Amino acid sequence: MAKSRLHELAARGQSIWFDTLSRQLVESGELKRMMDEDAVTGVTSNPTIFQKALTGSDLYDDDIRRLLGETDDASTIFFSLALDDIRAACDVLRPAYDATDGADGYVSMEVEPGIAYDTGKTFDQVQWISTEVERPNLMIKIPATEPGLPAIEDSIAHGTSINITLIFSLPRYKAVVEAYLRGLERLVAAGGNPARVASVASFFVSRVDTEADKRLTGHDDLKGKLAIANAKLAYQHYLETFAGPRWEYLAGKGATKQRCLWASTSTKNPDYRDVMYVEELVGPETINTMPLETIEAFQDHGEVRGDTVLEGIDEAEGLLKALAEAGVDYTDVVDTLEAEGVQKFADSFAEIIDGIHAKRASLAAA
Repeated sequence: MAKSRLHELAARGQSIWFDTLSRQLVESGELKRMMDEDAVTGVTSNPTIFQKALTGSDLYDDDIRRLLGETDDASTIFFSLALDDIRAACDVLRPAYDATDGADGYVSMEVEPGIAYDTGKTFDQVQWISTEVERPNLMIKIPATEPGLPAIEDSIAHGTSINITLIFSLPRYKAVVEAYLRGLERLVAAGGNPARVASVASFFVSRVDTEADKRLTGHDDLKGKLAIANAKLAYQHYLETFAGPRWEYLAGKGATKQRCLWASTSTKNPDYRDVMYVEELVGPETINTMPLETIEAFQDHGEVRGDTVLEGIDEAEGLLKALAEAGVDYTDVVDTLEAEGVQKFADSFAEIIDGIHAKRASLAAA
């Protein structure tokens, strides 16, 4: 019998990753507890998560004070603090990485959001972070902007594990998968070992409903449906792509599939079931990255009904047509979400820099 509802979810082939990282999470032993009791096998971070961690506690004060004696550059201080947390979390999750032969146990660190539209700077920072952290279970997050796509391919070709984030649309998801495959093909052609490279495609969910619902005035019957339909159709592309001669050749060289990761799975609308973005997207070879409130809610009352991500595919395709007939421009919805996603992370990074400056002033006064 499964230890918990989340263990039952994991038994169906879906990994549970925690959408939070902080020094307190690691040092208190909470992350180890969640690995055992909540089936957590991975952790993701982003500028917003780090902003909350840095400004919400005094755990970093001693390190900030020390670093201020070495540099005045707030960005340098941030990366020093963040990379320490990433290394520590990687070490805690290493048993999950080893137990799954590199399928799970990853910690994700995002590149600076200000370079999301700069291919060269993104690639360079990916290589720098990889060298600085030096852990096999590190994944570096690259936003799925158009300029991010060649950086994804180049990074994979250089043997770096990548978490592609801020994917909202089916066309962009398909481009992300193609970038991964091309990167693997280049890696193999150069004599590299693809078995040491992992990747996930972080397909955002709840935000899609938030944006689409705003545009569905007078069409209440269509609200709260696009996000799940969108993800289910993405999974269909996953099944189609990671099969056939092209993939079989790479798999024969040791390559692993780029799993779909369902991100932004907390329910934003209180009128919707608080675990709907977990219950409706259960499926093998997938990941659901959840914030604490969603983990707790699913442990309390979540239901595992089977591989729900495979259900209702015809209805999902029909929904896209119905939305178009209702006047909702799918392309505009997803483009808006991508731009907002990058901007939110950029704003959080700016708040981190401001927070470090504020810490400098308060520590000096103390």
